[in-house]
Amino acid sequence: MPRINSLPSLALMRSFEAAARHESYTMAAEELGVTQSAISRQVRELEAAIGVTLFRRVGRAVRLSKAGRALRDELAGDLERLSGTINRAIAAGDGASLLTLAVLPTFATRWLVPRLPDFKTRHPGIELDLHSYTTPFSLEEQRMDLAIHFGQEDWPGAQLRRLFPEHLVVTAAPALLRRHRLDTRAQTFDLPLLHLTSRPELWSTYHSQLGLDPGAVFPGMRFDQFSMLIEAAVVGLGAAILPSYLIEEELASGVLTEIGQITNTSNSAYYIATPTGQKNDAVQAFANWISKQTRARA
Repeated sequence: MPRINSLPSLALMRSFEAAARHESYTMAAEELGVTQSAISRQVRELEAAIGVTLFRRVGRAVRLSKAGRALRDELAGDLERLSGTINRAIAAGDGASLLTLAVLPTFATRWLVPRLPDFKTRHPGIELDLHSYTTPFSLEEQRMDLAIHFGQEDWPGAQLRRLFPEHLVVTAAPALLRRHRLDTRAQTFDLPLLHLTSRPELWSTYHSQLGLDPGAVFPGMRFDQFSMLIEAAVVGLGAAILPSYLIEEELASGVLTEIGQITNTSNSAYYIATPTGQKNDAVQAFANWISKQTRARA
């Protein structure tokens, strides 16, 4: 198999990665702030440089070839790791440490980020590089220093440090509750019910914990992110089962009302995950800080 003697430019690879991710030159151009013709030209240059066809025309659309899919599957991670390497070099030049974190999106936006000013005040020499994730991955392969993990105490290749268990509450907007008087908790199921796609069992679990039929089926709107589920509950689309730490402000302000609690039967919890055997002062500082933050909320 022939091998290329020099790597194509980073600009060509970035254009291909965006086009491959969207499978659209137009959307890649919008993302990168260039013209569609520029994306098309750079893809052709990359194809010429490596000697394979990456896209095929299907009518007016483009579809990845087998070689294009293979390159796409590897390249996104490669570019991410290269970006991390460059950022570490920049941080080192400034006398700082760079800490690369993988965090669950809603955990980051609603709990972690609002608390980060305190971390920066205490540790001004540590720069943070945050990445969101929703599916399992290898900390070592992705070159992540630390991840916030929810679930069981199980992450291959990682050492785990428990932060806090999940505390789920049943909530609804006051306006919705005014329209549906609840004399018993069982009447919660007369409300429109909102569901998290990845946790379809929650309403069945609550139904069972109230001593009701565990085999009942509950229709309702479904959302794949807690952030969307929270907003849907706030605007009165229905009742939702949510982690209490994500809606502290909404409960305190009365935007949402707690109408029940669900027992955590899965033993799931939040953990700090770090690569096995890692020794890193910045990681230790962040782990100690976030542990204190979670104890403060208990």
